[in-house]
Amino acid sequence: MANNLIKESSPYLLQHAHNPVNWYAWNETTLELAKKENKLILVSIGYSACHWCHVMEHESFENEEVAKVMNEHFINIKVDREERPDVDMVYMGAVQLMTGQGGWPLNCFALPDGRPIYGGTYFPKQQWINVLMNLADLFKTNPDKAYEYAANLTDGLEHLEMPKSIETSPFSMDSLRKSVNKWKQGFDLEFGGPNRAPKFPLPNNYLFLLQYNYYEHDFLVKKHIDLTLTKMAWGGIYDHLGGGFARYSTDVFWKVPHFEKMLYDNAQLISLYTQAYKQQENELYKRVVYETIDCVQRDLMNTDHGFYSALDADSEGVEGKFYVWQKEELENLLADHYKVFADYYCVNETGYWEHDNYVLMRDTDDSAIALKHGLDTQELNQKIDSCKEILFAERKKRVAPGLDHKVLASWNGLQCKALAEAYLVFEEKRFKDLAIANANYLLKNYCQKNGQLLRVVNENTTISGFLDDYAFVIDAFIAVYLISGDEQWLLKTKELTDYTLLNFYSEKNNTFFYTDASQEKLIVRKAEWSDNVIPASGSQMAINLKQLAIYFDEKRYAHIAENLLKSVIAEIEGYGPGYSNWAMLLLQFLKPQTEVVIVGKSVNEKLIELYKQCSPNVIFAISEQSSDLPLVKDRYVEGKTNIYVCKNNSCQLPTESVKEALTQIEKGTI
Repeated sequence: MANNLIKESSPYLLQHAHNPVNWYAWNETTLELAKKENKLILVSIGYSACHWCHVMEHESFENEEVAKVMNEHFINIKVDREERPDVDMVYMGAVQLMTGQGGWPLNCFALPDGRPIYGGTYFPKQQWINVLMNLADLFKTNPDKAYEYAANLTDGLEHLEMPKSIETSPFSMDSLRKSVNKWKQGFDLEFGGPNRAPKFPLPNNYLFLLQYNYYEHDFLVKKHIDLTLTKMAWGGIYDHLGGGFARYSTDVFWKVPHFEKMLYDNAQLISLYTQAYKQQENELYKRVVYETIDCVQRDLMNTDHGFYSALDADSEGVEGKFYVWQKEELENLLADHYKVFADYYCVNETGYWEHDNYVLMRDTDDSAIALKHGLDTQELNQKIDSCKEILFAERKKRVAPGLDHKVLASWNGLQCKALAEAYLVFEEKRFKDLAIANANYLLKNYCQKNGQLLRVVNENTTISGFLDDYAFVIDAFIAVYLISGDEQWLLKTKELTDYTLLNFYSEKNNTFFYTDASQEKLIVRKAEWSDNVIPASGSQMAINLKQLAIYFDEKRYAHIAENLLKSVIAEIEGYGPGYSNWAMLLLQFLKPQTEVVIVGKSVNEKLIELYKQCSPNVIFAISEQSSDLPLVKDRYVEGKTNIYVCKNNSCQLPTESVKEALTQIEKGTI
C-alpha cells in the first residue's frame, strides 16, 4: 500500500512512498491537519543519496511496530532537504541548539504549530521507539512542559538571527594573515586537507588559498594546496574509472569514501582543479577536470542539458558495491596487465577495504611504477588506460546506483560556472557549448517574469527559488556572458539581483535572508552566513554585488557588499575554513581591482589569452560591437579589437596588443 508521498516527484520522498508509516509531504494542508488533530509533528529530513537515511528507513520506517506508534501519535512529515533547504535549515538549527551537532537523517519533533521541542539524527530502532513513546506521553500528560520547551528553543533560534555588528576599522590583509596562520595549525602535512576525519573536499577553501597564495607567495600554503589536490585525485574518493568525486572520505587518507556523488561537489571541484591548473599547469589537474566533466555529462545530464542532483552511495542495497573490486575479478579481467595495474592502483594492503574488496587508489607517481616494471611513462599510461577501459566496460554491467533526477537551479548554476571556467582555461569548445546550453535550459524553465527564479521544476511540482538559487545562477550567467559575449546574460543577472534586493535583503538587519519574503513563512526567517561544502548564499550574493557594481556602475551594490563583509571580519579571523568565500571577497577589496574591456571582432581570442595570465582580481567586459553597458559604452572602434585596462576610475590608452595589456594590468596588481 502507498502512503501520501506517492503523489510527490522527489526521488527521496518516493523512496518512502510504500512505508507503513503514514507519511505526508510538507505543505499547508499537512500543517493544518496537525493543528486540527492536535498532534505532535515529526519532521524527518534527508536526501536520496544519504546512506544512513536508508539504514533508518530499513530499521524503523519499514517496520510495522514502529509505524503503528508513529501513525497513532504523530503527523509524520518527510522532507527532501535538497528541495526544501529552508525547512531543513530551521530544524537543523534547532537540533544543533539542543545537541551541539547535526546531520542526516534529521528527525525533529515539533508542536502542532511547527515550533520544535526535541530532535536528533539517526536513532537505532529501539531507541527510536523509546523517543516516540516518551514524547507522546509528555504531550499527553504535561503539554505545558512541551510548550515551554518550544518557546525557549524558538527564542534561541530567533536570537541566532539577530543582526551582526558592522566592523568600523578599515579592511586589512592582517585579518587574512591571522586567519590563514590559525588555519595552518589544522593542515594535514602528510595527506593534505584537514588533519582529522572524515575529510570533505571543501573546494571553496582551496579556491581562497589559491588566491591568497597568488598575492602572498606563502610556501606552506602552496605546498598544502598541491598536496591536497594530488592526494584527493589519487585517493579512493575519486572514481579512477569513471571520473568524479564522492562526497567525502571516511578516513584521513582520502581512501574509503562515502560513495555518493553529488553534483555540487563535482561542479566546485571542476572549478578548483581548473583554477589550480591556471596557476600551475599540472597534467593531473587537467585530467581530473576532463574526466569529471565526462562523468557529469554522462551520468548526471538530461537530454535538455539540465544536470541531475546525485548518484546514490548504494547499489543493490550495499554501499560502494558498484565501485569496488575483488582481486580475483581483476586478475581474470586484466590477465598479463594485472600486476602493473595492481601496483598502480594499490590492489594490496593499502587499498584493501573490507569483505575482500579493494578501493582503487594511488600512492605514488607514474615514474616510480614505470621504473619498477621496466617501462617508460608513456608505455605505462597506455597499459593503465587499456586496463581502465576493460574495467569500465565490465562495471557498466553492474546494477548502477540510484539516480536523484531533481534538477536544482543552484547546483546547476555551480556546474554551469565550472564549465565556463574550464572553457576559458582549456579552450575546449565542448565545455563552452555545455555551459551555454545549460544556461539556456535554466533561462527557459526556471527564470520567471519580474526576476523571479524557481528552484525545482517537475511534472507536478514547482518550488520557488531560495537565495542560493539566485546567487549561483547569477554567478553562472556572468560567466556565460564572458564566454558568449552576449549581453542578455549580464542584463538577466541585474534583473535577478534586483529581485533579491527587493525580496531577500534587509537593510535594517544588514543581511540577505535565505527565504523570499513573498513566499511561505516558517517559524523563523534564517540567513546563511558561514561557508560550508557549498559557499553561503549570503557570501556569494555579496561577491555578485561587488562584480555587478562595476558592470552597471551601481554604487549601492558595492555599498551593500562592503557592509555585509564588515559583519564577518571577526569570523574570518577566527575560523577561515568557515568563511573562505567571504575571505575571497575581502581580497577583492584589498587588492587593486582591474577592469579589462575588450571591444571588437577578436574578443574571444584575446579574452582567453588574457584570462589565462591575469590575476584573480581582474574583471572582464567584452563586446563585438557598440554597447550601452557602462563599462563598454563609447569604446567600439570599427575594424579594431581594442583592450582597455582601467584601475581606480582611470584607464590606460587602448591597445590591440595582449602583451602590452598584460604589462598595463601587472602594474600595481600585487
